[in-house]
Amino acid sequence: MTAADFGNPYAVLRPVRSGNTFEETIEHLLQAIRVGLFPPGQKLPPERELAGHLGVSRATLREALAELQQAGFLDVRRGRYGGTYILEAPSATPQGVEHMDPLERRDVLVFRAVLEPAAAELAAQADLSASAREHLQGCLSDLERADRSSYRARDARFHIAVAELSGSPSLITAVTDTRARVSALLDEIPLLPANLEHSNQQHLAITTAILAGDGSGAKSLMIDHLEGTASLLRGFLS
Repeated sequence: MTAADFGNPYAVLRPVRSGNTFEETIEHLLQAIRVGLFPPGQKLPPERELAGHLGVSRATLREALAELQQAGFLDVRRGRYGGTYILEAPSATPQGVEHMDPLERRDVLVFRAVLEPAAAELAAQADLSASAREHLQGCLSDLERADRSSYRARDARFHIAVAELSGSPSLITAVTDTRARVSALLDEIPLLPANLEHSNQQHLAITTAILAGDGSGAKSLMIDHLEGTASLLRGFLS
């Protein structure tokens, strides 16, 4: 990953690979929205550019965008400042979110507990450029300023930023996929102000450790942070 890639959603958003191009286009766009690659209020890239990155036709992309607009995730505006914008609060939830069974929940949390501490350790051990540091600090600042409606998307974006700093495209993809599944679980439980305050303190500590090059500290802090989230999920969803 080059310095210019930090903060670029195309560095994380995967191209469509299967024969089910329409369905997979919907899946990838929803994932990008859920994990904050395209935050609320942001304008999507031009159709030609987005279709080219996803590897689908513009007709397929338009069909997918129309469905997401109808579902309440997108707003299409006309005129001088026209374009397709991410809505602040999508009015629909991806199908199947509320039906994750206990074994799948456990699998998500176990896999996350392996992936993200490793990503934090690798990020701290990396020779970080100025743009990499600015990207992580920017995602942290966005998260600290988030309100209740945008918190979880910006939280996801912060965690993906940590993976981006690891320099491993495969790890970035794995963390992004897993974080989308975790976000689906988090949507099932309430936002607790005390938990958000504690989480932000942990995010700051993780960022500080990474930028200081403290690999073991970043890994340990991430383990503690993820266990707190897992405890909440087990408590509310068991």
